[in-house]
Amino acid sequence: MTDLLWTRPDLDPGTGPSATLLLAHGAGAAMDSAFMNKLSAALAAEGLAVARFEFAYMAGRRTGGPKKPPPKADKLIGEFQTMLQTVMKESEGPLLIGGKSMGGRVAAMLAGGGSLPGRVKAVACFGYPFHPTGKPEAEWRLSPLEAARRPVLVLQGDRDPFGSREELDAITLPAQVTLTYLEDGNHDFGPRGKSPATLDGNIAAAAKAVRGFVDRLLK
Repeated sequence: MTDLLWTRPDLDPGTGPSATLLLAHGAGAAMDSAFMNKLSAALAAEGLAVARFEFAYMAGRRTGGPKKPPPKADKLIGEFQTMLQTVMKESEGPLLIGGKSMGGRVAAMLAGGGSLPGRVKAVACFGYPFHPTGKPEAEWRLSPLEAARRPVLVLQGDRDPFGSREELDAITLPAQVTLTYLEDGNHDFGPRGKSPATLDGNIAAAAKAVRGFVDRLLK
């Protein structure tokens, strides 16, 4: 695994972030992909500190290793747990765990197994893979959300092929899950060209929703 990649908010001296988010990448893109960079910057603008990391299979690609597919999501829980212990030593205050797509799914799995430190207040999933792309009839991946022992915020594009608004409106999500949609967004929150929405606007809206979620939790 890689070291933590920090994006911290620009705050007045002596003022800490409202919370720190440990953020994992998706199955196919690294922690410093364009999406992850934009998202981390938007979260920092909302007063949140972001610590990114890479699972070992992705980190291995940086050293010339083979482009291996990711292991099954449940095989990555231990790696996420290890990085959680690291970020706890490098931060203070409330923590969230989360990730993009697969990374968010692993975070939800971690929240459902064993005992999490009390500092971990919630899970944030950016583009949750509710089912294989375009195949809701194949396999709904609701178990991690159902088992999570912390509140879960899901930020989802309206037309995400891994779970669109139309599809999700037809099912019942667990009570601890809050769902926020990004206008006309795909799996990376990008809208179509004819849409009045923009990618940057959707990412900013997602970050603002996370900040609001944190503020409500910490009241």
